[in-house]
Amino acid sequence: MRSIFSISSSPSNSCGSSPLRRTAPSSPRNTFSESMMEENIEIAESIISKWDTEASTYERFSSLFRENRKEAEDFLRSVMGLQRAMHVLVSQSSSSDKLIRAQNLMQIAMKRLELEFYQILDANRDRLHPESVSGRSSRSSARSSASDFENDTGSDDEIQIADKSISEVERVSAVAMSDLKAIADCMISSGYGKECVKIYKLIRKSIIDEGLYLLGVEVLSFSKIQKMDWEVVELKIKNWLHAVKVAIKTLFYGERLICDHVFSASISIRESCFAEITRDGAMNLFSFPEFVAKSKKSPEKMFRILDLYESISDLWPEIEFIFSFESTTAVRSHAISSLVKLGDAVRTMLSDFEHAIQKDSSKLPLPGGGVHPLTRYVMNYLSFLSDYSGILADIVADWPISVQSSLPGSYFDGPGSENSPSSGISLRFAWLVLVLLCKLDGKAKLYKEVSLSYLFLANNLQYVVNKVQTSNLRLLLGEDWVTKHEAKVRRYTANYERMGWIKVFSSLPEDPTAAITQAEATECFKKFNSAFEETYRKQMPWIVTDPKLRDEIKLSLAKKIAPKYREFYEKYRGVLKRGMGFDSVVRFAPDDLDNYLSDLFHGTGASGSSTPTSSSSSSSHSRGWRYR
Repeated sequence: MRSIFSISSSPSNSCGSSPLRRTAPSSPRNTFSESMMEENIEIAESIISKWDTEASTYERFSSLFRENRKEAEDFLRSVMGLQRAMHVLVSQSSSSDKLIRAQNLMQIAMKRLELEFYQILDANRDRLHPESVSGRSSRSSARSSASDFENDTGSDDEIQIADKSISEVERVSAVAMSDLKAIADCMISSGYGKECVKIYKLIRKSIIDEGLYLLGVEVLSFSKIQKMDWEVVELKIKNWLHAVKVAIKTLFYGERLICDHVFSASISIRESCFAEITRDGAMNLFSFPEFVAKSKKSPEKMFRILDLYESISDLWPEIEFIFSFESTTAVRSHAISSLVKLGDAVRTMLSDFEHAIQKDSSKLPLPGGGVHPLTRYVMNYLSFLSDYSGILADIVADWPISVQSSLPGSYFDGPGSENSPSSGISLRFAWLVLVLLCKLDGKAKLYKEVSLSYLFLANNLQYVVNKVQTSNLRLLLGEDWVTKHEAKVRRYTANYERMGWIKVFSSLPEDPTAAITQAEATECFKKFNSAFEETYRKQMPWIVTDPKLRDEIKLSLAKKIAPKYREFYEKYRGVLKRGMGFDSVVRFAPDDLDNYLSDLFHGTGASGSSTPTSSSSSSSHSRGWRYR
């Protein structure tokens, strides 16, 4: 080695320079620099040669980072020193023997680091899993738990401290991430980033693909989904709803954290790595809901489509963050595309549902005037649909009802202001209920008996009101809507009573206590008997499905009939008892009327099958209900 005190004997050719300038400054500095450079190369050679992957020694098959972490730290430092030496050598001569020697050493070192990088990734496939990383509270906590390699490699004290706050799995993953970052930083700064990235992508992509496979995420084409029975597709949707949450919140999120940490030295490398590792899996993941949205539609599929929409919508903040790179724009776009197509499918199915109500072609009146199957189907559908009102509000926000202006304003009195998000969906539900009620008005006209038409309308509207009151529809339509339609039920029942019992009401004198002849009293009783028997016989098959409404109608009829008949009965039965044929004239005692009325509206009898004939028959009737 040349002495650091040697001075060049060559004379300077510079004119006008002093002898001191000619001899002193450059030569000692160059000598010192060369001395340090050679020392760096010798130090690097001693440790790098020991871990030469081509050697036939023990070190060839062992792990530097697992066997001796202090030596691993020295190895990385020696590589950095070698790198500095090479910069000096290149500036002096690009073909010197020293530079060739340094380059050979660098290649040996990089092969060792490549092997170490692969071994750490492969050995920690399970422990260095995205789930163990994503389980930490935030990206910053993940980074703080694994500080730079140079600061914590080989520090048993710090590992013991970390052991107190995180699990063993998290501790191992933190150490592994720290080692990987240190190797990646070293290889990238040495110009071997491409080799490092290739290994990382190979291992990590297989982990992501395996994770998606274990979650049941399949590669399905649109044509394959179209050929599946809906029951099969529905099962796949249920599985996807679970899988997408785990994939986004754990698998992709955890991989983003690992990738960001390991390649923190290069934004472009970590973006490239993450994109290539996750893009295919993420694109396939979001293809499924888009294919489902594009398949054949029917109202029964609505709820699963909404589940898919809600899942992506809820996960969108995480999707947007995880795939925020420019190179992962396609994933974000695909998720948005799926969301848009699912929303389009929902709007189409809502329109189809409305048209299905309007086009219901059943022409046979429902026996007894009970709740029509269409009413049950529509209201059950809407009550389930109201559970998705938040998501539906987003979907129909820009989808106004074009015919609203021609409809009564009372149908659109819902909670919330006109411009609130809930207002649009409230109007949509109010409109669908109105479409049903209009259809029921048409079906009521199929009955020959006007009174039965009103009973049919009362039954069906009461069912509608009940469904609204016992579901989220109440919040959407509002208390005013419920109050107005309850009043409409009462009007229907009042019309039923007036039309269905008019003969009975008119058979008794306006003033039951007014003085009339025996013959006139006899005629009144006969008219009442005939009218009551005929009405009773006709209405025995009729039904009121709601127990409360049934009792209200019975009570109302009893109040209109029983007191008046009782007064008339009490005034003239004594007179008529003195004559012949009393039982044939006075066929009903006042208490009998309560019993006969209690038999009505259960839909248990056929028309003409049961006729009240005498007061003695009252004992055979139920006395569970009575007007007081």
